[in-house]
Amino acid sequence: MSAAILDRILSSDGSKYPADFQQIIDLMGGARSIGESAEDFVWRAYSFGKKAHQGQLRKSGEPYFTHCVEVATILAEMKLDSVTISAALLHDVVEDTGYTRKDVEKEFSEELARLVDGVTKLSDMKFRSEEDKQAVNFRKMLLSVADDIRVIIIKFADRLHNMRTLEHLPAVKQRRIARETRDVYAPLAHRLGMYRIKSEMEDLIFNILEPKQSKELEKLIPKRQAFFEKYVQKFLEPVKERMEKTGYHATYKSRFKSHYSIFRKMKDQNRPFEDVYDIYAVRIIVDQVEACYSVLGFIHSLYTPIQERFKDFIAQPKSNGYQSIQTTVVGPNGFPVEVQVRTKEMDDTAEEGVAAHWQYKERDDKTAQDDIDQQVTWLRNLVDILQTEDKTTSHQFMDLLKIDLYKDEIFVYTPKGEVRILPLGATPLDFAFDVHSQVGLHCIGAKVNGRIKPLNSGLESGDKVEIITSDSQKPNSSWLKFVQTSKAKSNIRKWIKGQEFEQSVRLGKEILEKELRKIRKAKEWKHLKDPFLTLKFDSEEKMIASIGSGHRTVSSILTKFFPEEYAKPQKAKSDTSLAESFLNRARRNTKGVSIQGIDNMMISFGKCCNPIPGDPIVGFITRGRGITVHQKTCETVGTNLLEKERIIDVDWAAARAQTFLVRLKVLAQERKHLVRDVTEIISAYDINIDTLSMKVDGDVVTGLVIVEVEGVKQLDRLKSKLLASDGIISVERE
Repeated sequence: MSAAILDRILSSDGSKYPADFQQIIDLMGGARSIGESAEDFVWRAYSFGKKAHQGQLRKSGEPYFTHCVEVATILAEMKLDSVTISAALLHDVVEDTGYTRKDVEKEFSEELARLVDGVTKLSDMKFRSEEDKQAVNFRKMLLSVADDIRVIIIKFADRLHNMRTLEHLPAVKQRRIARETRDVYAPLAHRLGMYRIKSEMEDLIFNILEPKQSKELEKLIPKRQAFFEKYVQKFLEPVKERMEKTGYHATYKSRFKSHYSIFRKMKDQNRPFEDVYDIYAVRIIVDQVEACYSVLGFIHSLYTPIQERFKDFIAQPKSNGYQSIQTTVVGPNGFPVEVQVRTKEMDDTAEEGVAAHWQYKERDDKTAQDDIDQQVTWLRNLVDILQTEDKTTSHQFMDLLKIDLYKDEIFVYTPKGEVRILPLGATPLDFAFDVHSQVGLHCIGAKVNGRIKPLNSGLESGDKVEIITSDSQKPNSSWLKFVQTSKAKSNIRKWIKGQEFEQSVRLGKEILEKELRKIRKAKEWKHLKDPFLTLKFDSEEKMIASIGSGHRTVSSILTKFFPEEYAKPQKAKSDTSLAESFLNRARRNTKGVSIQGIDNMMISFGKCCNPIPGDPIVGFITRGRGITVHQKTCETVGTNLLEKERIIDVDWAAARAQTFLVRLKVLAQERKHLVRDVTEIISAYDINIDTLSMKVDGDVVTGLVIVEVEGVKQLDRLKSKLLASDGIISVERE
């Protein structure tokens, strides 16, 4: 006899089950409805979870398992299946107890274990930041959606109950969890059509993040709500009368909009509470779709419609599956009233979203799975992006997720009349990527309603869009500034990364070959077998690219194979001798210094300012040592102004098209592709790089760059461009 059955028989109060478990079964529809095997399955999960969490307490002091029961209760209210309810009862077992996924699978089923694993956070991993932790957990959860949408439904219930009990946590943690719920969970619930979950989450967030405004609304709403409840009865009287005469059967509901929704209306419309009228909605639920349009006709014949507030989401459903006819009419005494007309199935979907479709699927409704697939198409597209872009950073991942969460929708058409749902603000380029990634990558222009439009122009609902492509067209980084969809952003970034990789491979190959010739090991290198494997790279290309991108130095690569070459003592030069060597080389490139009216004089250069060709210079007659040349701005010259007779005009005797060597010290924050960006900026000015070295110290990079410039003006332009590059702190001449 199993422990679960024994616990049931020995229940001390004489009842068949504990009260909290019985409530779950009743909410699911009762034992007779769900069947004895399903009831026993959920009971075993209840018993297993209770035993696993024995002795654990929540911050409130309650037994931890009460949280698991509450999560299961929320899902039971949605009439979800026995496996989902059982997974909710066990959703923290793997994370917070000694049991593993294998234990759960052995005791129950692979299906249940998969759901539990999808919800489980990666608690054993260490993260550099809260954003990293958040991104990894969301990535794992969303990848689980590829197998089963119920993972997210369980996670919503888990987060909802945590939000209900936040008062037991420190204020700082309360606000952090509330912000995370505001930024991701509530919008995600909205995109999946789960209005009831989303609405309660938003009100709980509002209480935590805007406590003052929340308390003010709580005082103002009761009187207004009482007025509207009476007003709605008056509004519905003629509607019900007309419905009864025509033989239509309907259910009538009315609701005051959520506190947070009212607050947003006040904020967006910049109105006080007393001046916001559309905060109450009437819902009329009928049996057939045809009846929805008949009821709409009744309402418009009784009350004046506000034309711009009419929307037919039955003919054109939202991407989250929402269907309803929405109209706002002017009711008695001039108050606007929002009316929603829909069927029972549409009402279930509007409240529970994807969870409602799951109910119909469990009843063997053949269209339910198609509805689920259609409703979460955007989410599955995001999952596809995650599966193909392993190297997406935490910031980029959260950016991609939030792009799809915060957008209202527009409906645009292909030349063949097919409907495409895009976010508000989408451009023809977003449309092109929505059609196909290759169409987007080669998009060169677009016709909107028959007229050529720029790729960054905004689209509107009803627009007909035709994309013009060219095989020679290539994406560029400027596209990222105006595209609105995650699909477009992801494909553009992927293409740019591919191009950067190719450039890094070319540059890395040049550097590697040059270094091999320098140490005379080119032949030996060719005979090495797969050196990239020794260095733990996936391929030779990736190893070479790491050199070109600046992630690895060529010496760090070759030291592994030719340690004797890099162990040889190098004759170190002092900073002073290196500077002198550079200056001497720079000065040798000139024809000397031209001194008006004086011949056969010894020339030396002031070490205080190290003038080089191209600098404005002056000469200072030094007793017994000839002429010392300084920059005109040199402090030494300033201190000798009293001896004006010893200062003479000098100039560089440079050829017309001559270039001069200049040494620059670059200070920057350490980041990817820094070396590549610096070299590209210099090359863009057609300036030759003589020497380039970078030294990393923690997060700071110190670079020495010797370049050939035509003069000081060109040098100043180069310095300005370098300073404008991301992460560059300073650029100084040495």
